[in-house]
Amino acid sequence: MDDGAMSETVTVRVTRRIEAPPARVFDAWIEPKSIETWMLAPAPGEMVKIERDPREGGEFCFTARRDGEEIEHLGVYLAFRRPHTLVFTWMVPRYSKDMTRIAVEMTPLGKTTQLTLTHDGVLPEYDGPTRAGWTAILDAIAATARA
Repeated sequence: MDDGAMSETVTVRVTRRIEAPPARVFDAWIEPKSIETWMLAPAPGEMVKIERDPREGGEFCFTARRDGEEIEHLGVYLAFRRPHTLVFTWMVPRYSKDMTRIAVEMTPLGKTTQLTLTHDGVLPEYDGPTRAGWTAILDAIAATARA
């Protein structure tokens, strides 16, 4: 923001129970084949680029082509504690220059995993689409982890 003022933001939280152990769920977030699947879950398209350095401090850039337009998703892994915690920044420059923060907590529940995704810093007008997008992504993560 040019004037230095902070915009009001909201937190989007999505929870899912996944029929797989936490290690498989964690790996679904970082393996290229899985990334391709979950990145395309919210809307059809084609993955153009998947670059990632899967470690704390590592950066990633996922580029999807949708309706002839390439859309980058950028971030840095802030916490990388396999198999329970993955925290990263998230920015989609096409829609906003604001960097947001996503925390993914994976808790074992018997042979399943309770996953809680918390996305901080979401602009209020993106609350619904963000929730819908992460819901679709977690559906794809669940399918990949079960496979």
